[in-house]
Amino acid sequence: MVVGVPRETLPGELRVALVPASVPALVKAGAAVLVEAGAGVAAGFPDADYAARGATIVSRDDVYARATLILQVRTPGAGGVQGEADVDRLGPQHVLIGFADPLIAGQATGAVAARGASLFAMELIPRITRAQSMDALSSMANIAGYKAVILAADTLPRLFPMMMTAAGTITAARVFVIGAGVAGLQAIATARRLGARVEAYDVRPAVKEQIESLGAKFIELPLEAAAAEDKGGYATAQDESFYRRQRETMAKVVAQSDVVITTAAIPGKKSPVLVTADMVASMAPGSVIVDLAAERGGNCEATVADQSVVVSGVTVHGPTNLAATVPYHASQMYARNVTTLVTHLMKDGALDIDTADEITRETLVTRGGEVVHPRVREVLGLPAPATTSA
Repeated sequence: MVVGVPRETLPGELRVALVPASVPALVKAGAAVLVEAGAGVAAGFPDADYAARGATIVSRDDVYARATLILQVRTPGAGGVQGEADVDRLGPQHVLIGFADPLIAGQATGAVAARGASLFAMELIPRITRAQSMDALSSMANIAGYKAVILAADTLPRLFPMMMTAAGTITAARVFVIGAGVAGLQAIATARRLGARVEAYDVRPAVKEQIESLGAKFIELPLEAAAAEDKGGYATAQDESFYRRQRETMAKVVAQSDVVITTAAIPGKKSPVLVTADMVASMAPGSVIVDLAAERGGNCEATVADQSVVVSGVTVHGPTNLAATVPYHASQMYARNVTTLVTHLMKDGALDIDTADEITRETLVTRGGEVVHPRVREVLGLPAPATTSA
């Protein structure tokens, strides 16, 4: 098997799918590794480091012409128009692994299927114990939660920790984290390490203990949420009536906060608006909001994706790819996730796509010229896949 690693082409995407330290594991498993020249430079990994670990440095054309397994951070579905430019390079011999945005980028997914290529989407790794080391979403969410706090601290015109000085006592900043998934919990931990007073809320009551274990206060809202999380542990969408009542009861906490970090994203759907323009206006001038759900419309009504705007004296950041701002370690973590999946899929030095395995089945999006993942087919308006009786 030949593994190929092309350079990422989406503007601002500085990560690379494979780091030099991950090459020997693939070589040991029986694969040859081709890396496009310059693929890892932006993340801090020069070509010489790849070559020293057993990879061959080639052109982009050679990667697609010679490799059967293509490892990317962003496959065509998640790579914008730049990623779609590579679709014509694909054929039935190719297997792609990477983020694919399969529940949103239907056209690109269909185009990959039409070329006969197989596609595994890293977003769809099931949240089960034996797949934890492959969970790239959690890896990148950890980084996003950390960076969100650093971004907020850099923007806020006051200090995070309480300080008792000869010039007087400085009170600790108040940070409110909405959503206590992986990103939210990391944001809580980071804000606490910086000395802030942290409060947090999540629609899932079960996370209260996790929030409090990090030294934050769990905000109790007198609301009942039906089916607050799915079987994978992700928060589920609620109806508009629930979100309206949630906003009303949350408004007081937002008004008293110096920093609000929102992380409430629903896979494949528009992010719920939790912080209204009126709530932004109620915050003190100089306050900061970091909206980690900006890519899907944002949890804050004032959010503009990939921009920082000032509304009513409050700075609202809408980053969509914070992980790429720490490309060295983000690439290390992502490469570990990807190589673990690859070795899971390999048998006797070749890929063995066994759909009886839950990890393989749940992650596989296209195969044999068709979109095969049931959820993705539903999004595309395709009929359910045919089943065979025993």
